[in-house]
Amino acid sequence: QVRLVESGGGSVQPGGSLRLSCKASAFSIDSYPVGWFRQAPGREREGVGCISNRDYTTYYSDSVKGRFTISKDRAENMVYLQMDNLKTEDTAVYYCATDFETRCRAETVRMIPLHDYRGQGTRVTVSS
Repeated sequence: QVRLVESGGGSVQPGGSLRLSCKASAFSIDSYPVGWFRQAPGREREGVGCISNRDYTTYYSDSVKGRFTISKDRAENMVYLQMDNLKTEDTAVYYCATDFETRCRAETVRMIPLHDYRGQGTRVTVSS
């Protein structure tokens, strides 16, 4: 059974950094891309970015571009979301997700919240 488990959330001050982890099971990240999306209180889910299964190509939403970096460890079947220069508006529950039919492209980042498989989420709070 496909499973995604996020970890690494917490509280941080504005300007700080966090790294989230996503452990994938029952599928290989070499076969299917993995993305991240977030949901802030009172706001719609927002695609954050994704990493291709074929190589290390990544795409990001405009709201996080230049501050967030997605990477992966193929041997461990894990995907990471490095978040730097965090802002209060980054406060949200973050989810990793995969979809066996959707490629990781710039135009598909917004679709990540609709992916078939997602984890339970990890909460990130940015506050002074």
